[in-house]
Amino acid sequence: MVKWLEGIGNDEDVVVSTRLRLARNIANYRFPNFMTKEESESLTEEILNGMKDNVYDAPYKFYRIRDLTDIEKNVFVENHLISPNLAKKVDGGSFLIRNDERATLMINEEDHIRIQVLLPGLDFKEGWEISSNIDDSLEGNIEYAYHEQFGYLTSCPTNVGTGLRASVMVHLPCITMTGHINTIIEGLTKIGLTVRGLYGEGSKASGYLFQISNQTTLGESEEEIIKKLNWVVLQIISRERSTRAYMLDKRNHQIEDMIFRSLGILKYGRIISSQEAMNHLSNVKLGCDLGMIDYMDSKDIIKLMIKIQPASLQKTLNKDLTYEERDIYRAELIRENLRSLEG
Repeated sequence: MVKWLEGIGNDEDVVVSTRLRLARNIANYRFPNFMTKEESESLTEEILNGMKDNVYDAPYKFYRIRDLTDIEKNVFVENHLISPNLAKKVDGGSFLIRNDERATLMINEEDHIRIQVLLPGLDFKEGWEISSNIDDSLEGNIEYAYHEQFGYLTSCPTNVGTGLRASVMVHLPCITMTGHINTIIEGLTKIGLTVRGLYGEGSKASGYLFQISNQTTLGESEEEIIKKLNWVVLQIISRERSTRAYMLDKRNHQIEDMIFRSLGILKYGRIISSQEAMNHLSNVKLGCDLGMIDYMDSKDIIKLMIKIQPASLQKTLNKDLTYEERDIYRAELIRENLRSLEG
């Protein structure tokens, strides 16, 4: 998997991905948490029929949550293709995923429809174009739950209005190491943005990776939300780059030592936890972006961060593993991948 990472994105030294998600509900149906099994099946068929006329996209593949194993569901989550919440919806949850993995239609998650577009680097322009095209195509075939005053109606009041959640995943090692990340998070909160961990709401930051997204969906247009977030992200990119330059100038030996110590542990370690691996891989990604490690691409490090997650690791080996076995096989997988990147 991880097809969505293919290609060259903007500002990839700091921005890993751009995600846009639109929450939509269909008129005359109850919200997913109150639907019967029959209603859920009827709604799913209506959405699938609504997508048949979608002329904007490549082919999609359809999955029902109940047909997937726990490992398969979690692999989709670890690849950022579906939400952790959808993975729990065994009774009525399903999703359509585009062949290039850059667009997913989640069905009967918190809302009837969650349109997600995921792109590498910073690219709100293409992300919004794809999202809007899918949305327009569906709306031409399906009557959305919409209120003239409040906009699109959603299960959670915080999504009412545009229903748009735009977010970027950013890699901020130097801002974090200098202790400035908390000040930035506080500042973002004051202007209506939020900062979360690797897998969104309820998850913790790992490997200096953070998700920055809008909190407000009512009272601002989609264009205003995206413009504001894009402007803020550009400021953060500039701050992270200037902090990297400062640390290279003032603490060059310490940064170099940190990066190559991490590389050494990853190349020769025999047991490594997911959290430890993420931290060391984050340092190696920084080394790639700074040009200290010139035989690897930092995107390969991001792909490896996903490959070593628990479900993805077990999927690769096609077997269930204990925690101890995961840590052993994770270290082995990392060693093999680093050797292949060295050529």
